[in-house]
Amino acid sequence: MPTLIEKPTVVAAAGNKPKRIEEYVGRVNSGTAAVSVARMVSPGGWVEPGQTPAFDEYTVVLRGVLRVASRDGSVDVRAGQAVIARAGEWVRYSTPEAEGAEYVAVCLPAFSPESVHRDS
Repeated sequence: MPTLIEKPTVVAAAGNKPKRIEEYVGRVNSGTAAVSVARMVSPGGWVEPGQTPAFDEYTVVLRGVLRVASRDGSVDVRAGQAVIARAGEWVRYSTPEAEGAEYVAVCLPAFSPESVHRDS
């Protein structure tokens, strides 16, 4: 029988401003270690610390602009676009425009605070 996920769990977010993370599938909400699926809503001007995660992250932007910085530069991902950040690659996410952004992130394996490896 398929498993219904009735609602997400809101998990704590890193960064300079409050950001909403709603985990639908993952270690917290469904006990799934293989993959996590979360909806993010971040305000304009939000920036999180850089990180070198031990997971691949696939992100689809639904509204606004998500900026993804890497050691080689940065890319602005707009509504209707997607970006892939590979495991072991340093990245820093931010929402530079006033309206903020809404996006869905899929992490393989699932996101965990221990595997994100944020800059100190």
